[in-house]
Amino acid sequence: MTTELLTERHGQVLVLTLSGPATRNAMTAQVYAAGTEALHAAEANADIRCIVLTGAGGHFCAGRDIQQMAGHRARGIHQEAEQLDAYHRWIEDLVSFPKPVLAAVEGVTAGSGVSLMLACDLVVASESTRCISAYGHLGLTPDGGLSWQIAHRLPRGEALKWLWGQAEHGAKQLHQWGLVQDVVPAGQALSSALQQAEQLSLSPPELLASTKELLRAATTQPLPAQLHLEKHHFMVHLSRPEAGQALARFMGRKGV
Repeated sequence: MTTELLTERHGQVLVLTLSGPATRNAMTAQVYAAGTEALHAAEANADIRCIVLTGAGGHFCAGRDIQQMAGHRARGIHQEAEQLDAYHRWIEDLVSFPKPVLAAVEGVTAGSGVSLMLACDLVVASESTRCISAYGHLGLTPDGGLSWQIAHRLPRGEALKWLWGQAEHGAKQLHQWGLVQDVVPAGQALSSALQQAEQLSLSPPELLASTKELLRAATTQPLPAQLHLEKHHFMVHLSRPEAGQALARFMGRKGV
């Protein structure tokens, strides 16, 4: 049975669950299509303020379906190229999604599953988490933006050592590297991520979206351009009623 992408609402939070315990939630074309569709629907729905992505059966995601990949290679690799394009569209949609996306990670995360995890804005990982590159073991190179993610977030030597090797990295090491933001006891990743998502849902959605856009832009443009973009967003939000209310509350606390 292939992995499904299940959806469930928790107030203003949409939970997306990779469900294919027999393969540790390995991803297939159905998952990419469902993921892209879910994000587009969630972006258009003002009642959804945050997304939490998680896996069923005590694991996050073992990557893309290796059996399916091998079949594509045998029949003609153009089929795999189409699958990879669909997966990469979902990754791009996750990274550019204007609302907060949190990953709730338990157990094994391997290969493309690591890429998926790092495409999220914040990662809550339990102490049971084990992340494995796995690409070298399969004679393959990274996909899903993993090389981009760790090149921006790890020293070159650490990045190469991880991608070349097959070592497992636990949540504490990933937290030290800044790839995981919170480490929680085993079994509590989803509840912790939901709690954080619910808290973020209280913030003005336009403010959260602007902050995400600023951080994305900061990785590709020089300081003068970034300052110009910061000015634009700052002035837009200063004119919003939420800023007026927040400033009034702050001034009131100061007794001014």
